[in-house]
Amino acid sequence: MIKLFDLTDGAMNPAGSPDAPVHLFVNPDAPERDLLRTRFGLDEHTLSSVLDPDEVPRIELAADHVLLIWKRPTSYSGKDTFYFDVASIGMLLLEQRLVVIVTDNLPLTSGARQTPTLHRPVDVMLGLLLNTIQHYLEHLKVIKMIARDLQQKINTSMENKHLIQMFNLSESLIYYLNAINSNGVVLTRLRTHAEKAGFSAADLAFLDDLVIENNQCYKQAEIYSTVLSGLMDARGSLVNNNMNQMLKNLTLINVVFLPLNLLAGIGGMSEFSMMTTGIDWRIAYLSFVVAMVVIGVITATILHRVQFGGGRPGAASRGGPRSAGRGK
Repeated sequence: MIKLFDLTDGAMNPAGSPDAPVHLFVNPDAPERDLLRTRFGLDEHTLSSVLDPDEVPRIELAADHVLLIWKRPTSYSGKDTFYFDVASIGMLLLEQRLVVIVTDNLPLTSGARQTPTLHRPVDVMLGLLLNTIQHYLEHLKVIKMIARDLQQKINTSMENKHLIQMFNLSESLIYYLNAINSNGVVLTRLRTHAEKAGFSAADLAFLDDLVIENNQCYKQAEIYSTVLSGLMDARGSLVNNNMNQMLKNLTLINVVFLPLNLLAGIGGMSEFSMMTTGIDWRIAYLSFVVAMVVIGVITATILHRVQFGGGRPGAASRGGPRSAGRGK
């Protein structure tokens, strides 16, 4: 699909003329690839690189054009996988035209305050670079909020689901770090050769701001990645601790019912009736139930004291007034 845009009154508007200054190719098919090769001079290797999500960002500078292969974050779906991915975008800047090649539909402008007024194709390219960096920053904020939410769930959950989601976030941050760092290398080289490529002084200042913005984005992603990876082991230990606590509680419940099961198994129904011959069965069975309740309460009390250290040596020494009275 091809979208054409004109630059009028400092904004980008849809156009119908093939001579429009901005061309957007969305997942180009075979005829559109032929157009890119014949009209804009892109070879098949460059086209494949632009559409390859694993392609390393790079810049090609020539006398009549500038070609950028840039990494951008893909739209976040919000599903339970919590996986953030990156994709490639190609930008071919000619003297009076900008050609943008993407695999899916992409807005070329944003409402950011720093976006330059769109009078030239180079303004659209610089605005798109800024939009990509801010898109990374927005995703980093989302990752931070998701990580906090997952941490609260891990503190009380014993499932592996939340840990897997945390691993997905950690892996996404690794891809983001690699993409942002590679974009920074491209930006630095573009800034170095921008003056020779005909960029104005305002464009050079904007590129300096982009370099700073990208470096800050990289540092923020690096901090998030370090914190997230550093806490993965601790959060895994929390899950194991929760499981151990649950097993401990189940064991305590089982211990409480062990003597009751033993009494019920030894006595049985017929044997107990034989042993209580001559006693009203209502009184006999009520006494049996009361005795089992008393035994269960005594067992639970003993286990509770053992669990919380009620019978630890030295507890009496903290008794207070009684010990002091004996001392006198």
